Amino acid sequence: MVTSEFKVFKFMLMGMSMAVALALTCPARAFDIKAGVNKESGPFDLFKFGFKAYKNGQKEEAVEAYKYAAEKGHTGSRWALANMYADGDGVAQDDFEAFKIYSEIAQQGVEPGSEDTGFFVNALLSLANYYKHGISGSPVKIDLTQARQLYFQVASTFGVAEAQFQLAQMMLAGEGGSASPQQAKKWLNQARKSGHPGAMAVFGNILFDEGQTTRGLALMTAALDRCKPKDCNWMEALQEQAFSVSNETDRRTAISLSHTIASGSDD
Repeated sequence: MVTSEFKVFKFMLMGMSMAVALALTCPARAFDIKAGVNKESGPFDLFKFGFKAYKNGQKEEAVEAYKYAAEKGHTGSRWALANMYADGDGVAQDDFEAFKIYSEIAQQGVEPGSEDTGFFVNALLSLANYYKHGISGSPVKIDLTQARQLYFQVASTFGVAEAQFQLAQMMLAGEGGSASPQQAKKWLNQARKSGHPGAMAVFGNILFDEGQTTRGLALMTAALDRCKPKDCNWMEALQEQAFSVSNETDRRTAISLSHTIASGSDD
């Protein structure tokens, strides 16, 4: 599995709530003609069956249903199948197979306002992650330029905070293109306004280094209240380093301000 600061996150996808509601009305049974669903069924019926089977731990049945639905062009089933390959969830873990399916979704594109928008965006993010790290033993090599372009597409067109954060990180490091600290700050600021903890921490650290001591400390402190376990260590290291060189007044002011930021009252 690809490792990075972010594991491809699963969006609350457009249209998924309807699929879930409909799926829950159908009893989970083996994937056969007696269940009323078979390989000749419509793609959405197959998707509903696959989703319900997955939720009930019948992952082999889910994979089979998703595959048939994907062959009929159902984007949500392709997305679900790609995630299962990426995570080794119900199938042998295979990043290259996941990459190929995400690529199909990306190449298919999406119409403005389509219920498939979430699947499309997630596919682009997944591809960016693969290009950033490569896939060992496959034709997919590290391509930082392509990764940066994909993050930019998702950040600018869809306003996704994770893409904005990843793009900013690449801009700060000069990966996939020239270093651009000012542009990176812009994207970090956008992402942290959406509550992205990593963006809060990095943006706060930049402000601290620029002399905005209390504001920077406050953002780094607020980030710790939202961080995921896998990210808390590096965020805590940034915050502790900044606190260690700050005076007591700045620390107290920053802690107070961090509560305002954490409550969403600060923009």
